[in-house]
Formats: sequence, C-alpha cells, structure tokens
Amino acid sequence: MARMNARQMWAAKLAGKPLPAAVALPRAAAPSAGESRTTAARTAFAGTVLGIDPSLRGTGLALLEFAPGRQPLLLRCRTVTVAAKQPMAEALAEIHRAVTAFLDGTAVRHVALEQTIYVQNIRTAQILGAARGAAIAAAALQGKPVFEYPPLRVKQAVVGAGHASKEQMARTVMALLGHGRTLAFDEADAAGVALCHAFTWRDL
Repeated sequence: MARMNARQMWAAKLAGKPLPAAVALPRAAAPSAGESRTTAARTAFAGTVLGIDPSLRGTGLALLEFAPGRQPLLLRCRTVTVAAKQPMAEALAEIHRAVTAFLDGTAVRHVALEQTIYVQNIRTAQILGAARGAAIAAAALQGKPVFEYPPLRVKQAVVGAGHASKEQMARTVMALLGHGRTLAFDEADAAGVALCHAFTWRDL
C-alpha cells in the first residue's frame, strides 16, 4: 500500500476508515508525556465549526459541518471585504457583524482562528490584533469556545507540508470538501483552519 501523508491520514481517520497497521497518526494525535493511551484516544470530531482567517480588509469565514464517516461539508463561506477608505472602527464593526451573522441561527460547536505569527511592523500587528479581537469578541458574546492555530500547524494538518502555498491550500481544501467552486484564498484559509481543528482536536 502506498505511504499515506499526514493530510491523508487525518482525512481517513475523520471518515472512520482504517489506517494501515504500520502507519501511526501524526504527532498531534499521539499521547503526550504523562497521558495514558486511553485518555489520549481520539474520536472523530462531530459538529459545526466556524473557521476564521482574520484580516482588517479581507477576513475569510467558512462554516463547515463534520460527521463521523462522512466527508466534511462546506455550509457557507464569505470574504468580509472592507474598502481601504473606510475607517478602522467601521472595518472592525463589519467583521463583528459578519461573524455574528454566521453564528446566528446555527448550532456552531466551536470557532477556530488562525494565529498571527509574523508581521512586518508593530502597526501591522496592531491592525491584525484588532481584527482578531473583533472576531473573537463576536464569538465570545455568543458563548462559543474559541481555538487558535498557528499557520504552520494548519498547513501541516491540511496539506501535509508546513510551507504550502496559498494555491496548494486552496486546492487541498476543495479536494477534502469535494467542493466544485474555486474558493477565494481567504475563504480557503478559513476552511483550512476549521479542518485543522476537526483533524487535530481531542475531547479529553
């Protein structure tokens, strides 16, 4: 049998398919120091996840539904585009409203965001932090648990390579979702965060 990469292993695990006997799950699912194999055992994630790729002018949102033995389903996605001429306060309000709209009337179990790891300057860090804060506040007001993942971990979990390009991420996300329409990069990144959460989250 051909060797499975990390993405394929997680996809098989999520779908409830058996893995080759010689193949171990990626390290994210392995027991950590002090954990027993029983407590570290992972069951397939079930429920709806709102993935968010935060940005002041182009926040990606993707609502995905997960069920054991079934391919993940993309329910809805959107890029929250805010014109550069709009003040920062209005942009943050638009992000907050968009996240709230995605959460209203849906049984979202978890919200997953991409962390900001590297920025060019402190001004950029402040802007990205504000955008993330607007999204997190909207989720918190709805009482939804929020989880954050570094971009490297998202790419490793979804594509199987930590330095995958945006094009690779978009192609892989669409393949995992069986989605015919080409997703915008921000939407694909948001869906990737949701997939990463479902692939690696453990209910201990």
